[in-house]
Amino acid sequence: MITQILFILIISFSSFEPPAANAHDYQDALSKAVLFFEGQRSGVLPQYQRMKWRDNSGLSDGWTYNVDLTGGYYDAGDNIKFGFPMSFTTTMLAWSVIEFGDSMPPAELRNSMVAIRWASDYLLKTVSQLPNRIFVQVGDPINDHNCWERPEDMDTARTVYAVDAPKPASDVAGETAAALAACSMAFRAYDPSYSETLIRNAVKAFEYADTYRGAYSDNSDIRDGVCPFYCDFSGYQATAWLRRATEEGSFLDYIQNNGKTLGAEDNINEFGWDNKHAGLNVLVSKEVLEGNMYNLESYKASADSFMCTLVPESSSSHIEYTPGGLIYKPGGSNLQHSTTITFLMLVYANYLAKTSQTLNCGNINVSPTWLRQQAKKQVDYILGDNPMSMSYMVGYSDRYPKRIHHRGSSLPSVKEHPQAIACKEGSTYFNSSDANPNVLVGAIVGGPGKDDVYEDDRADFRKSEPTTYINAPFVGALAYFVANPNP
Repeated sequence: MITQILFILIISFSSFEPPAANAHDYQDALSKAVLFFEGQRSGVLPQYQRMKWRDNSGLSDGWTYNVDLTGGYYDAGDNIKFGFPMSFTTTMLAWSVIEFGDSMPPAELRNSMVAIRWASDYLLKTVSQLPNRIFVQVGDPINDHNCWERPEDMDTARTVYAVDAPKPASDVAGETAAALAACSMAFRAYDPSYSETLIRNAVKAFEYADTYRGAYSDNSDIRDGVCPFYCDFSGYQATAWLRRATEEGSFLDYIQNNGKTLGAEDNINEFGWDNKHAGLNVLVSKEVLEGNMYNLESYKASADSFMCTLVPESSSSHIEYTPGGLIYKPGGSNLQHSTTITFLMLVYANYLAKTSQTLNCGNINVSPTWLRQQAKKQVDYILGDNPMSMSYMVGYSDRYPKRIHHRGSSLPSVKEHPQAIACKEGSTYFNSSDANPNVLVGAIVGGPGKDDVYEDDRADFRKSEPTTYINAPFVGALAYFVANPNP
């Protein structure tokens, strides 16, 4: 019987075609995608907190260095604040507002700015408190991952990981600089003084990244804390954001003179918390397309090449798709690739459309409209147009993951269960087949596998764990489709 069912599933997946016109409520999805970040907050929660099952946590963060490192976001279903992915998340939230804020309803633009500031306030603390030092992480991940407890109950070590000059930290310092620079642009019209503080500290973080080059995870005194979680090193995009935020010629010169180092010649079909090359190339391409800076043409050529890998009919196609049409890359937590690439497609489509250009992919020309339509397929897949007929955003539609890999969501809230739940006592809830008692509205899980199959299994963290860096670029994509539901 099981074999027969599997056979039917395989046949149905291989022949699956999304509905021709399945209307989604993109505004509702956008509202939920932004609300998710309230469930990831660390620190003292404000009175306007809407995710009511959460409470204050991490209130002593930074005490071992006699500094204040409260605030920021837990990156996923654990209780650690990893600076590297948090910076990427912040960059993508700010970029979403910069490119698509005009498409957001006023309430969601305001909520997005609040979400950005929750992160940027924390990132300022990591670079501004002591000279030649950057704080890169709070919390011992090994001890944390050995427990299943609410952030409000944390009794594991809140170890602070810092990098001091002259030890290298190009990746995390560079991404922090990019985040602060992008945030400075997002806040420029709303809070000029805060915007200036952000850009000043962005330059400071960039100077550390550029002066002390190398991977922060190569430092022996912190390596065991950051690896194997966020220890890879694939370059950074700080200069492009500093150039865009300041318009200073010195950063333009840096981009021109360091193309090889920055990845202008790298045709890498990936964009995420570790590998920034595709994002940097798209960002710099704006200068070529709109500013006619042809001395940066190598960046645009790489951006073109990246986009062409997404076109199945193109001779340059490299990206793999599931039978249901989802962008797929091996390694787990697949939707992080789909949401970031979807975002880049929409941004690049805007740049091309504004200058009335198309994309030449060898044997075919690709229009901005094609990129937008392909992006829409990815968004609609995540929202429910897929072989499982499941929304991979928690709380959106009638069918979504109920057993996500997330400590706070899976354990009873402090309001319902005021007594502390100790490290190993949470195992009962982790192993339960019951749905999570707290709905982490807006969370996008890691998503289905190569076969489009998703088992709603809390233990399968690669598929069931949400992360901030999956959600952040999806905010921008949803904002675009709120205003343009039929590109």
